[in-house]
Amino acid sequence: MPLSEDDVREILRLIDETDVEELRIETGSLSLHVIRGDVPAAGEQPAPSRAEPADPDGLLTIESPMIGTFYRAPEPGGPPFVEVGSQVEPGTVVCIVEVMKMMNSIRAGVAGTIVEVCAENAEPVEYGSPLFRVEAAS
Repeated sequence: MPLSEDDVREILRLIDETDVEELRIETGSLSLHVIRGDVPAAGEQPAPSRAEPADPDGLLTIESPMIGTFYRAPEPGGPPFVEVGSQVEPGTVVCIVEVMKMMNSIRAGVAGTIVEVCAENAEPVEYGSPLFRVEAAS
């Protein structure tokens, strides 16, 4: 029996009300993996980014860890989390990817300086899509 969007929301609500640190559910075509962590704002679920090894030009690519809609700011019209030239640490939130009306904070996963924003605000991104390019800290 597949899980509906409401089922997933109910599972997440129950997790939020308990002390569960991590939960993995796999059923049919759905795989849900939740890890409790430092949530930057109410309703957001932190998600690690995928940072690919340095390209020949020495830059790292922060990739989307999921399929969804990319947002540069925490709210419409708000300032972006990061800009070109921003210094980031592995735990720095760089953007949000919305999946099924759930906002997922994406962390840099690397230390360095943002040199390029690769995705367009409010546009869909795929798993592994480049979001940012980073010059690694030395």
